[in-house]
Amino acid sequence: MKRKRILFVINSLAGGGAERVMVTLLRHSEAWRDRYDLSLALLDEETVAYPAPDWVPVHRLDSGGALWTSVRRLRALVRRERPDLVLSFLTRANVAACLATAGTDIPFIVSERVNTDAHLSRGPSGVISRRLVRATYPRAARVLAVSQGVADDLARLFAVPRDRLAVIANPVDGDALRTRAAEPGTAVPERPYVVAMGRLTENKNFPLLIDAFTGAGVEGRLVILGEGPDREALERRIGELGMTGRILLPGFADNPFPLIAAADCYVLSSNAEGFPNGLVEAMAIGVPVIATDCPSGPAEILAQRPTGATAGLDCAEHGLIVPCEDRIALAEGLRRYQDPAVRAHYADAARKRADAFSVEVSVAHYWTAIESVLEGASAGAGDVRARPAQKAPSASAATIESDRPTCAGALR
Repeated sequence: MKRKRILFVINSLAGGGAERVMVTLLRHSEAWRDRYDLSLALLDEETVAYPAPDWVPVHRLDSGGALWTSVRRLRALVRRERPDLVLSFLTRANVAACLATAGTDIPFIVSERVNTDAHLSRGPSGVISRRLVRATYPRAARVLAVSQGVADDLARLFAVPRDRLAVIANPVDGDALRTRAAEPGTAVPERPYVVAMGRLTENKNFPLLIDAFTGAGVEGRLVILGEGPDREALERRIGELGMTGRILLPGFADNPFPLIAAADCYVLSSNAEGFPNGLVEAMAIGVPVIATDCPSGPAEILAQRPTGATAGLDCAEHGLIVPCEDRIALAEGLRRYQDPAVRAHYADAARKRADAFSVEVSVAHYWTAIESVLEGASAGAGDVRARPAQKAPSASAATIESDRPTCAGALR
């Protein structure tokens, strides 16, 4: 019997959370190799940070970040390879997968990695992008969201039917992360210090963290790992506050985990997330965390509840939560972690929570979704989308997100 072909699609394998999750999914899918032929399409030609397994054929489409070039080249690949199913990561790849399979009987699954509405710009390109998402995502056989907040956003604002949505959190390999955290070679500043990580962009809201750290009056330093277009503005703000030398921007780290492991706490100050990979990675290596109650993910991870407005500092079950844009509450959280007993309590709680999100669970849920769609298609069911995949707990597998330019600067 002919083996079914599954084509995975993503923008690239450059450094980013979705890219790392894609590679993790492929690496841990060897158990399915005896039943399926797996291949990977990369829309863009970029430096590879996370290489795919050697046994996965890779198609490089070199679309230059352009949506319509992505669609055209992916459609040519789909016609040539005739996969039985397409599974895509990231918004541009998702839209491209829908348009590339239009007019065929090939089902597609999209995986949304971000809070879609918050991620897309508010200008004219954002209007176009929202219309594209609204026109394409509801046509998918299944839509996989990394958190319940992302799923709710897709149903409420983008007309994705609830019975086609499933929540599958990112995989985190706690043992591997703890091994990497013990590796030598990463420069660790003099303690004490607080650490944050992410692309230096507006959405990560590092100015909030810089202001809160300055106002908290705590000892030591703040270290913000990552690169991005806001570096100059952040350096200027640090200088204006007289915090040069105490707030450090060392850039991207290939292995940030030794530095994170030695921090007093990890801080996420974002305005929006899909699923905060770095937050859960820090938790997995036993670092207490503070996070803004942004859409989507932090509250589901730390308090096991949906995102909701809170007044001031919330000492949740697995970490501290503060409202978005609340400098005073964030400063109070930093002060709270000056107490070694509080740090020890939340370090233990964080590690236990992160250990609930295994690679095996996440990968199994992806394959549940894939096989349910394939079974529906092969049975000739009128609608292969009617069987929702199982929900999985929420987890992580990334470090630094990257918002590379795409169609009109909106779709990543």
